[in-house]
Amino acid sequence: MSATIRVGTCAWVEKGLIADWYPSTATTAEARLRFYAEHYDTVEVDSSYYAIPAERTVYNWGQRTPPGFVFHIKAFGLMTGHRVRPEQLPADLRTLVDEVTPQGYVVPSEALRDRVFARFRRTLDPLRAEGKLGGVLFQLPPSAIPGRHAWEVIDHARAALPDDELLIEFRQHDWLAPDLQDETFSSLRERNLTYVVVDAPKVHTANVAQTVIATTSDTAYVRFHGRNAATWNSRGEGASSRFDHLYSDAELGEWIEPLRQLSRATTKAYAMFNTNADTQGPDNADRLRQLLHDAHVPVSTAPGPAQGELFHV
Repeated sequence: MSATIRVGTCAWVEKGLIADWYPSTATTAEARLRFYAEHYDTVEVDSSYYAIPAERTVYNWGQRTPPGFVFHIKAFGLMTGHRVRPEQLPADLRTLVDEVTPQGYVVPSEALRDRVFARFRRTLDPLRAEGKLGGVLFQLPPSAIPGRHAWEVIDHARAALPDDELLIEFRQHDWLAPDLQDETFSSLRERNLTYVVVDAPKVHTANVAQTVIATTSDTAYVRFHGRNAATWNSRGEGASSRFDHLYSDAELGEWIEPLRQLSRATTKAYAMFNTNADTQGPDNADRLRQLLHDAHVPVSTAPGPAQGELFHV
């Protein structure tokens, strides 16, 4: 039996959505999340990359969404080896910062890293209790090249979050080079980790992994970053510029058969749009959902305010 593909977006509070997607009556965080959950049954939380959310906030997410809704949470930057500033840490953990770089970034000690993982794990408890926690997105930085150090970072995360599904996204192209793909996928399977498939611009730089269709667990997870090669490596314009892309039907159509293949190979499947300029996230998600339906690929419909149902194919 094929997995039903759940389609969603990466974040639900982007400026473009607030300005042009949500109804004028959705003026609060609660109203916006409830409205989002009437249209999609899954979402990715990217704000957790910049700061660990408060446990009360996470509790509210669970209370404001219907049964069966699934949250995927992006790991805090320090956990994945990204640079963070002291003020991004929870206030009570800032005293554990022993050293910062000349640029003002934290040099994490082992004790600080352990405390951050423990705090992150605890803050997700409300979603676990509700059965609404999907995976933890562990996006490695472009500086994480294949090798022992990167696997040590991944293994630490696996040990620190033993009961959670870890979704591993590579941002350095060597991980999926033809001569290393098999080793990468085998290592993920051995660790019970989920490989994240990406759709991204075809740029000839090291900071983007190529698109390789594969699975390493019972979950298929695809992140759509858009195909804006012109802005992928632009500096100073922010994520809304890098991920500024409205997919054409032809571009989305390229994914019909790969998603059908991934659906047949897994028990859970997600297609998540990281295109976050204007209303591109839901626009792209809605179009892909319709194309999958038309091609008889099992896909979730908009849940609606009362209940969720599936397209019958």
